[in-house]
Amino acid sequence: MKETMTPKERWLAVLNREKPDRIPMDYWGTDEATYRLMKHLGCTTFDEVMEKLHIDHPLDVRPEYIGPLAEPGVDMYGCRHQSINYGTGVYSEVVHHPLADYEFVEEIEDNYTWPMPDWFDYSGIPDQLKGNEHRPVRGGGSEPFLVYARLRGLEQAYMDLALNPDIVHYCLDRLFDFAYENTRRIYEQIPGQVTFSYVAEDLGSQERLLFSMRHIREFLLPRMKRMMDLVHEGGGLVFTHSDGAIRPVIPALIEIGMDVLNPIQWRCAGMEREGLKRDFGASIIFHGAVDNQQTLAFGSVDDVVAEVKANIDILGAGGGYILAPCHNVQAVSPPENVVAMYETGYNEGWV
Repeated sequence: MKETMTPKERWLAVLNREKPDRIPMDYWGTDEATYRLMKHLGCTTFDEVMEKLHIDHPLDVRPEYIGPLAEPGVDMYGCRHQSINYGTGVYSEVVHHPLADYEFVEEIEDNYTWPMPDWFDYSGIPDQLKGNEHRPVRGGGSEPFLVYARLRGLEQAYMDLALNPDIVHYCLDRLFDFAYENTRRIYEQIPGQVTFSYVAEDLGSQERLLFSMRHIREFLLPRMKRMMDLVHEGGGLVFTHSDGAIRPVIPALIEIGMDVLNPIQWRCAGMEREGLKRDFGASIIFHGAVDNQQTLAFGSVDDVVAEVKANIDILGAGGGYILAPCHNVQAVSPPENVVAMYETGYNEGWV
């Protein structure tokens, strides 16, 4: 078969419920996994890998940071990071939470400086599109509870929902306001050219929601809806990432404006592919669904081939599917399995 679409055209066809030449494919991976894949394929650049495996990888546009300089290992929020080696990969973990010791909103107001969009230069964003006109564009978005948990510490952040709701509301307002204005300025620089924005929040564990529905409705959905409305007003679509067993909240996410759901961890409770496609396939696009906890990491090439074919048959039936791993491919995953995922997607994904 011969390709008749660019990656951007292919994504847009699926996102707009039109017929692509083949199912688009996306890549998420850790640095270690990506380097292993490059070495396995004999490629010297990431772009070579994308071309060799026919991956329709989006372009991520972002402003340049020009704000106050922090000491090494400290991000703009004041969170101190440390590289932790887990044997098969290294992750940057937060080891200092700058808002952990505060008990009242007034203390935070008096002692903490919130990052501002003025700490960024947005003028270079149009140049980032040059030479990448054939790619879909991701820009802006939000995931503030993730940041809040780094500011307060994960355990304290969840306790705050019940014990310190005023602190949660105050901090989330500040974080969402920053994300909103950051996204607005990105759209302003390249009007009508952002394909999608990442309006996300991890809501699920392997077995159930991480939050009560009451807390999701109180703290997250109204703020996420404001972000989604901004994206739609700018001509983009809403790409929502949420790991885990999140079926109970999917209808609410659709109601407030979600267009694409990632990562479809179909082995988690309630996330069976057939049920998701049956109940939500007419409303949202599915992105992901190739399991990187078991299949890619510990399965055989044949297991990967079988899973990709099943995803195409189930989630891709009648359209509405972008093939990708369930979150970042980890270094433990054999590169042969990663190659098998994309080769099978390419061979079997023609519409």
